[in-house]
Amino acid sequence: MNDIFKRIIVGIFLLVLFFHSYGQSINELRKEKEKTSQEIEYINNLLKETDQNTKTSISRMTMLEKKIKLQESLISNISNELTYLDSTIIRSTQNLDSLNADLTLIKNRYANMLRYARRNQDMNNQFLFLLSAEDFNQAYKRFTYLKQYADYRKTQVKEITELQAKLANLVEELNSKKSDKKQLLTSKISLSDKYEKQKADQKEYYAQLQKKEKDLKKKLENQQKIAAKLELEIEKSIAEEARKIAAKAASRSTTTPGIKASPERKILSDDFSKNKGKLPWPLAKGLITDHFGEHPDPVLKHVIRRNSGIDITTQLGTKARAVFKGEVTKVLQNIGGNMAIIIRHGSYLTVYSNLASVSVSVGQMVDTKQDIGTIYTDKEDDNKTVLKFQLWYENNKQDPEKWINL
Repeated sequence: MNDIFKRIIVGIFLLVLFFHSYGQSINELRKEKEKTSQEIEYINNLLKETDQNTKTSISRMTMLEKKIKLQESLISNISNELTYLDSTIIRSTQNLDSLNADLTLIKNRYANMLRYARRNQDMNNQFLFLLSAEDFNQAYKRFTYLKQYADYRKTQVKEITELQAKLANLVEELNSKKSDKKQLLTSKISLSDKYEKQKADQKEYYAQLQKKEKDLKKKLENQQKIAAKLELEIEKSIAEEARKIAAKAASRSTTTPGIKASPERKILSDDFSKNKGKLPWPLAKGLITDHFGEHPDPVLKHVIRRNSGIDITTQLGTKARAVFKGEVTKVLQNIGGNMAIIIRHGSYLTVYSNLASVSVSVGQMVDTKQDIGTIYTDKEDDNKTVLKFQLWYENNKQDPEKWINL
């Protein structure tokens, strides 16, 4: 019986450990699901702002595509959670059946022991058993034996009761998992229905955009002209700084292009580079709607988009903020009718453009996450609020997505 008790206790321990492991894994899935749901809700809010204007735009198309991908991720996450739940339920049910069988065996054996004791109660009367001892020493041993036997019976009852309570808790936890599964199935069905509708809406919206291909191409060409102008200003700013430093240190020759780093600038550059992949976003919250480098346009056929940074779509009135401490080296006016700020962080530069207004000035030192200006909202273009963010290592463009904490 002791072996069976040990087996049950080990089984309960393993099952509790399994539930604990399940809890940790399922929590990770749920955190991911919660994050995805929040991103979808944020996109919904952005889309509501653009609903105020009936014009179609590639930006809106990009948001719809992002939303659909997030919906796919959410459905996949729920499917993974369901698969994990199914395996948990099957395994837990098998373990519980085995433990209940062992417990039933113990209870049956204990019941047989009680029946045997009752049948032989008269023959083995405890009082007579003690009186029939040959001497006091034997009587004491018999008394001790009877006491141990009574204690053993009490212990058996206590252990059986405790095991029953633990098994009942495990059964309740298993039933909770089954209830979770039912809710997840309902949620998955609902999400799948929404997903199919959104795919249909996206297809219709794509068709509307293609009808305006000429206008969209013209708008893209204008945007690329503005981007080229900004890039030229950045390069001029870098060259201007290089000339100033060269003039101050005319006696020192350099064999490499760019700006010779002073000790202070080198320290700041090193601090900046150590934060690669950990820099904060250049705004509190937003959605990347255009990526770094060359890539096909999502709507216009045979058209390649070129971006020296990333575009982050956000909500009306959002502030741009510095991603790292540094010095404001340039505030540019009339870049496509809007403003831009260049901040130097040692040998690194960050550029924040498409601003409606700025709240810093040239020469000013700024801290990480400090507000530097308000992002422009284009009421003539679907109420779009987009921050254009670039990151340079001297005159070499960097992919900002490799630097900010995604």
